[in-house]
Amino acid sequence: MKELKDRIRRDGVIKAGNVLKVDSFLNHQMDIGLFEQIGQEFKRRFADAKVNKILTIEASGIGIACVVAQSFHVPVVFAKKTQTKNIAGEVYTTQVESYTHGRIYDVIVAKEFLGKGDKVLLIDDFLANGKALEGLAKLVEDSGAELVGAGIVIEKGFQVGGQLLRSKGIRIESLAIVEQMDETTGTIVFKGDERDGE
Repeated sequence: MKELKDRIRRDGVIKAGNVLKVDSFLNHQMDIGLFEQIGQEFKRRFADAKVNKILTIEASGIGIACVVAQSFHVPVVFAKKTQTKNIAGEVYTTQVESYTHGRIYDVIVAKEFLGKGDKVLLIDDFLANGKALEGLAKLVEDSGAELVGAGIVIEKGFQVGGQLLRSKGIRIESLAIVEQMDETTGTIVFKGDERDGE
């Protein structure tokens, strides 16, 4: 997605430890016009999937998932990282490791919002080591719903997550796959740059 890649090159900041900061437009301050284009692109890519529910994980995936859901006209469910008093009843639970925060979270979804008959599309801002998506996929599997795939805004192609999840048969559609990034020069190379001239 050219608009997204251009924005990452212009406003993204590369930090030590293979961290790509895009908080000025994606996951802290949010550019809703860009999100609408992202939603339309995921709708185009998953048009055949008969999605009836979108699942993400708190917190930075929620804004994107909500705008994507508008393109599909379906509800969003987000996995919570802590059990709160307002989640009563039975829940699906699993553990995920956060690459960004370097810790393990228990994540939960109330059973009433995910189950047989649901065709679930996972949405997240980043795919790095794949642990968050792996956890979400397990929640879908445990619920008896069908996982139709995962829509990722930015995939770090030089990390193992995408390869790992694709090897498990999960359909991953990433709008921008970063193959290389250099903190010193600030350059970012995306998959397909040579082919599409971007």
